[in-house]
Amino acid sequence: MSARSTRTPAPDLLHLDSQLCLAVQTASRAVGGVYRRLLADLGLTYPQYLVLMALWEHGELTVKRMGELLRLDSGTLSPLLKRLEAAGLVRRERSADDERSVLVTLTAKGGALRERAEQVPCRLLEASGLDENEAVQLREALYRLADALDRSLETP
Repeated sequence: MSARSTRTPAPDLLHLDSQLCLAVQTASRAVGGVYRRLLADLGLTYPQYLVLMALWEHGELTVKRMGELLRLDSGTLSPLLKRLEAAGLVRRERSADDERSVLVTLTAKGGALRERAEQVPCRLLEASGLDENEAVQLREALYRLADALDRSLETP
């Protein structure tokens, strides 16, 4: 018997099921599908829901700050805000202090939607099959992953 036949074969590094990227993408797609269903009653898309959550939490925000909070660039955020404004949920105005800055505020209609949206996180958690502790651990691991990958892009 040769030495070669007694070794455990090396794992195939390109096996689909062992890829972190596929697991993250698959989970993201599944989460998005559940959010589409949960948010349909509110008449919101997932990105619109994120914008409203930022405003419910922080109140008036500049477009720049909202982009930082949601990790979205202005090219993605501007059309999103335009649609929310057309729906009567937010208002955009140039800042009196700095005309280059655009402030986003909730309208009364946007503020009132908060109460109806409060059930969404609980329903997503229920759909996930995770308990609250598992969900917190997963969220923290995903943020660590995102931060580490972002840092890796900063170094050549």
